Amino acid sequence: MTVIERLKLIQSLSGLTQVKLAEKLGLSFVALNSLINGKSKPRRQTEENIDNLYFKYTNQKTIVADSLTAKKQIISDKSRGYKNILTEIIKNPDIYDQFLLSLTYHTNRIEGSTLTEEETRAILFDNIALPNKDMVEQLEAKNHQTALRYLFKYLAVSSPKINEALILKLHSILINSIREDAGVYRNHGVRIVGTNVSTANYLKIPALMKQIIKDINCRNKDIIAHLANIHSRFEQVHPFSDGNGRIGRLIMHTMSLLNNLPPIAIKQEKKRLYNSCLRKSQLKGDFIDLENFICDAVFEGFKILERRAL
Repeated sequence: MTVIERLKLIQSLSGLTQVKLAEKLGLSFVALNSLINGKSKPRRQTEENIDNLYFKYTNQKTIVADSLTAKKQIISDKSRGYKNILTEIIKNPDIYDQFLLSLTYHTNRIEGSTLTEEETRAILFDNIALPNKDMVEQLEAKNHQTALRYLFKYLAVSSPKINEALILKLHSILINSIREDAGVYRNHGVRIVGTNVSTANYLKIPALMKQIIKDINCRNKDIIAHLANIHSRFEQVHPFSDGNGRIGRLIMHTMSLLNNLPPIAIKQEKKRLYNSCLRKSQLKGDFIDLENFICDAVFEGFKILERRAL
């Protein structure tokens, strides 16, 4: 693993700003920036300091060959530290509410919502209607909160599975009172704006969705690779007239929780990178960047779970 990869992994796990990370390494901001951008190489003492931070935040004893392997090992180790992550979320109201807020705010912002995080908080928890904000955006926030609550409750029952009924139910909640085709697959062609990714013929959607659902429930030792593959395929099928991105991320949360991982916390600031990784997987069949991205989003979920993002 390169020095740059180690530095980025340390930042991802620790949540340290570049300024704080530079302080811990005994470097100036400019010197650290130069290292991260590959414009300079670290001195021996600096590299030792980097390695010490790497071992501290990864809890690993050796540096593995590549960052993706390291991330997957860290995620696996963190997962084993919890008997049941869903139970941990449900029994702690502050963590539960933070997931409701963070996942709702970021997923809607990714789709173009103009609501701020504080406005989203007021809508979700104070039931305030904001007169100066679009009512559809406010309804989208409340609907997403309701969908998450339904999902957490559904997963809390014994032996839950991801099936077509669940996906259609989540969509019916998400688009409730917004579109008439809530909970129904589209019956017309669509295109993903801003890309040349082709979506499925609407006549083939029922069969394609049955295959995706079958594959979702197949056991896979590499849950990150499994998440990336399913999410990429679902978004390319684009089974609904609206809400595909949000439903796709709700499915990822479900898969993650069923594998004793936290919900996938994709931040709206990473929208461009997220879309780039997703399109690369769909157009080139290259999932490495998307897997790396999902690992980082799992780390963000762990930060909420560990109250480091509260």
